[in-house]
Amino acid sequence: MTTSSGLDREVETRLAEHRIRYTSGRQILVRALAGAEGPLSAAELHDEVSGALPLSSIYRSLAVLEEAGVLAPHHGTKGLTRYELAEWLKGHHHHLVCIDCGAVEDVTVNDHHENQVDRVVNEISSKAAFTAFNHALEIEGRCARCA
Repeated sequence: MTTSSGLDREVETRLAEHRIRYTSGRQILVRALAGAEGPLSAAELHDEVSGALPLSSIYRSLAVLEEAGVLAPHHGTKGLTRYELAEWLKGHHHHLVCIDCGAVEDVTVNDHHENQVDRVVNEISSKAAFTAFNHALEIEGRCARCA
């Protein structure tokens, strides 16, 4: 992960390419997501920024940041969408998803296991005449709080 100022520069450059301003509200959301341990919903972000932004502004900014490729949405099993910084900003990782409370935790796996996942992805893709460019692994189960 880059420093806060480096992150802001990268996001500002990306948004400028899409002719979008990097407003103070968008900066607040990007920084909150940069410090989070996993993807957050709009309501969770609202709590995280202590009401510094109205929920309606958060929803609008999330849509703009997603459209520009700054954020990646994760659609939960209960219909709740959570957001995190895109992989080009945050780095490659996977998720542990609690089926009870919906908490999502980022997990980075070691190179050996990542290579194994890559092999499986490529085997599955080639059998379906599909060209894989990337993958995301979500492991569903129960978090320590819900277990």
